[in-house]
Amino acid sequence: MIAFHFPPLAGSSGIQRTLRFATDLPRFGWEPSVLTVKASAYEQVSDDLLTDIPAGMVVRRAFALDAARDLSVLKRYPGWLARPDRWFSWLLGAIPLGLRMIRQLRPDALWSTYPIATAHVIGGVLARQSGLPWFADFRDPMAHEGYPTDPRIWKSYKRVEERTFSRAHRCVFATRGAARFYRERYPDRASRISVIENGFDERAFTQASLHATSEPLNPGAITLVHSGVVYPEWRSPEHLFIALRRLFETGRLQPKQFRLRFRAAVHDGFVLDLAAKHGLGTAVEMLPPVRYSDALVEMMRADGLVVLQSRDCNNQVPAKLYEYIRAGRPILGLTDARGDCAAVMREAGYRHIAPLESDSAIENALAEFLQSVVAGTAPLASPASVDSFSRARSAETLGTLLDEVPSAAARPGTR
Repeated sequence: MIAFHFPPLAGSSGIQRTLRFATDLPRFGWEPSVLTVKASAYEQVSDDLLTDIPAGMVVRRAFALDAARDLSVLKRYPGWLARPDRWFSWLLGAIPLGLRMIRQLRPDALWSTYPIATAHVIGGVLARQSGLPWFADFRDPMAHEGYPTDPRIWKSYKRVEERTFSRAHRCVFATRGAARFYRERYPDRASRISVIENGFDERAFTQASLHATSEPLNPGAITLVHSGVVYPEWRSPEHLFIALRRLFETGRLQPKQFRLRFRAAVHDGFVLDLAAKHGLGTAVEMLPPVRYSDALVEMMRADGLVVLQSRDCNNQVPAKLYEYIRAGRPILGLTDARGDCAAVMREAGYRHIAPLESDSAIENALAEFLQSVVAGTAPLASPASVDSFSRARSAETLGTLLDEVPSAAARPGTR
């Protein structure tokens, strides 16, 4: 498993996908080993998930530099050092290390995962050198309209994408919309495209529930929580803030009785500037990252949870949504009703959905949502629906895909 996102990385929900696959795959007949980066490559680290790595699992770490941090002079660096991404130097150590792992461990398959595109570059080289079947996990679309915004990076992404599709045994996406997009882009490879959704880890919630209480986050004030990164381009809360201001101005909502909490937003200054622009004062709370288990506890204690997703991301579903569903709290989805995020919400039984780009629609949806929260009538996902989003089920699906490949014994001469 070739993955940039792996403990002790902190601040990314993407870490859960690889970690939980690695944890759960042995139940389905597969023994994972992991090729990742040294901790020095990460911007933030935390040891809270290191203990979740199964004892005895082989984890090898190659040196990598962050071009923006480690190779810049006066905050400038040559663009080619960051194409397809800022950690392109990872491949210099990862390829020889990966080949040694292949010789020593004799794996039956390779698996690499984006959104760090260099992982697919490494996967492609190792697949070509070893003859091993390669599973490329894209999660989300790679090169698509408007992303990446830099045309040189876009072209670099497209090259990696094309090479990956030409060689990979199977390409895996986290949403049906992303899979549909790529079946249309590469019709000759459509049969090799699969979907494995993100999900939640039941063990993490079981552990977190031991520390959860029924005490409200802010006694006397309804508190809604957005947990995770607020991308200015795709998760801007500006129209939500306009809607809040109108609810305050019309008296439909009292500022002292409401809090909107952003946990680990990363772009705190952006959010705070918007809150100040619309005069929201203490109604908006900005809080720093916490340990993963503490973030889950906060979700379970919130009066409601908020999803932000622009219509430009209709083929994507925030990984955090699945944890929201498991947390068992009401969810307000500010996302396009035609997108995959809204589809997952509707399948789980949630109905408070409004487009992120419409302050008037948000105003109405938010008012209705808060009324249902206070009245205790806000919809929650059924136990059966919750279970369908577990990461254990996702690992089972991955195990089934891996079962397609012949064992090493049946492939003489491949390495």
